[in-house]
Amino acid sequence: MPALRCQAGLMRILVVEDDPTVAGVVSDYLLRAGHTVDRAADGPTGLDRALGGGPDLVVLDLMLPGLDGLEVCRRLRAASPVPVIMLTARGEEDDRIAGLEVGADDYVTKPFSPRELVLRVESVLRRSRAAVPAVRGPLGAAGITLDPETHRAAKDGVELALTLREFDLLAHFLSHPYRAHTREELMREVWGWDFGDLSTVTVHVRRLRGKIEDDPAQPRLIHTVWGVGYRFDPGFDQGRPE
Repeated sequence: MPALRCQAGLMRILVVEDDPTVAGVVSDYLLRAGHTVDRAADGPTGLDRALGGGPDLVVLDLMLPGLDGLEVCRRLRAASPVPVIMLTARGEEDDRIAGLEVGADDYVTKPFSPRELVLRVESVLRRSRAAVPAVRGPLGAAGITLDPETHRAAKDGVELALTLREFDLLAHFLSHPYRAHTREELMREVWGWDFGDLSTVTVHVRRLRGKIEDDPAQPRLIHTVWGVGYRFDPGFDQGRPE
C-alpha cells in the first residue's frame, strides 16, 4: 500500500487502545502518514504518557482498563489543551456527546476506516498548528480578548482554558458578531469539514458558553437562533452598534 501523504508535518501521536489489533492498525497508518507514534494499552498508562510525554495529539479509546477514556480525557483536559480524538465501539449519541462534553475534539466510531481516522487526525493537527483563518491580530468584545498569535483568550482579564475547537469557535464568533450562523456553516468554517455529526457543534457551543457566560443557563452572549443556529451578540448591554 502506498504511503499516505502527511499534510500536517511530522507530529507525535499517542494511541491509547487496549485492543492490540486496533492499536496496531491505527499505529501503522499513522506511521505511513509520516507521524511518530507512541502506544499505551490502559487508561492510567495513557494518562501518564499524555501528561509526561508531550504528544501533539491523543487518539483515545473509550473502553479502557484501569481508567475509561472519558475519565482519562477529563483529567487530561484539566491539565493540558492537547487535542484528543476519541475512539468508541458504541455508536449511541449519548456516548458520542459524553466524549465531546469532557473535552474531546472529535470522535470516530468503530468499525472505522483507518484512512478516515488519519484524515481526522491531520485535520485536527492543522487547526492546532495554524492561527484561525481570516483572523488578523487580536480580537475583543464584551470583556473577552483573544490573540491568535499567542493562542490565548481571556475574559475580564482572567485567562480562559479553551480547547482547540473552543478557541477556534470563539474566534469565529468574535470575527462575525451579530450574525446568525447555521451549525452546518460552523462545521465548515471552524472544523473545516463539509460532513460530520452536527451534535459536535452543539456540544462545543454549550462548552464555550460554560466558559464565557456569566450564567450559561441564560446565555447573553451566544444566543440560540431557533431554526437557524447561533448568534454572538457582544453588545447585549449597549445595543447593537450602528
